[in-house]
Amino acid sequence: MKWRDQKSSSNIDDRRFQKTPASMVNLQVLIPLIRWLLRTKFGRVILLIGVVAMFLGYNPLALISGGGVQNAQISKDDDKYAQFIGVVLAQTENVWNKQFQIIGKNYKEPKLVLFRGAVQSGCGFANSQVGPFYCPADQKIYIDLSFFDELANRHNAPGDFANAYVLAHEVGHHVQNLLGILSKANKEKQGKNEKDQNAIQVKVELGADCLAGVWAHYLGDILEDGDIDEALNAASMIGDDTLQKQANGYVVPDSFTHGSAIQRKNAFYKGYKSGDISICKF
Repeated sequence: MKWRDQKSSSNIDDRRFQKTPASMVNLQVLIPLIRWLLRTKFGRVILLIGVVAMFLGYNPLALISGGGVQNAQISKDDDKYAQFIGVVLAQTENVWNKQFQIIGKNYKEPKLVLFRGAVQSGCGFANSQVGPFYCPADQKIYIDLSFFDELANRHNAPGDFANAYVLAHEVGHHVQNLLGILSKANKEKQGKNEKDQNAIQVKVELGADCLAGVWAHYLGDILEDGDIDEALNAASMIGDDTLQKQANGYVVPDSFTHGSAIQRKNAFYKGYKSGDISICKF
């Protein structure tokens, strides 16, 4: 992707250098700490002392958090990733503003939050282990840039356009939110069992992959040879069946929440070839 010297988006909230508030750290350590303490008599005594201390107005967890914890170490590639992802976000804004004009709607641009380690979103507390995500409540996309290292090294999906696909997918969820697709899906999930809820969620995720493809359709000369292959490979490598085989050695299709490798590849490619937002509807 020819991204250098391209305009970057102004809709970026960079929290990479902020300390994680002590309250977030407390949430992370409190439950496992209590479970560990309850295993032994000595631990239960310590727990009782802690309860008494809190009753007297002291916060024993402050000894652990110290009022705040510095987020994870910033890698040497972080700034490059941040610059790149800002350009990609700007390109999504260009495409979706035009596409929404075509269908007679206004496109409200999402904010992109960059963080390291942990973050507080409108959808609650999250850490980097959840991966990139979109929060409908605050209409923001959250990305820990270390995910791109994981995508290349752990999931064998390197390349700048593989990273671009990840952001375009999350922007796809924002488009779905603006079009009422996410609320429709949530209504359909009500009263359903887990298997049926998962099936509905797969449709949502494949729709976001399709919308990422629609975005790529309109990039024109910015695309380079091999970019689409990088996106297709990334879609395949983070398919539910691929991830389950790697983790467990077997696949449970009823537990899929994002779609299989072939489903994700096909959804992206369908959007890319057509450039038609209507084929990505829920």
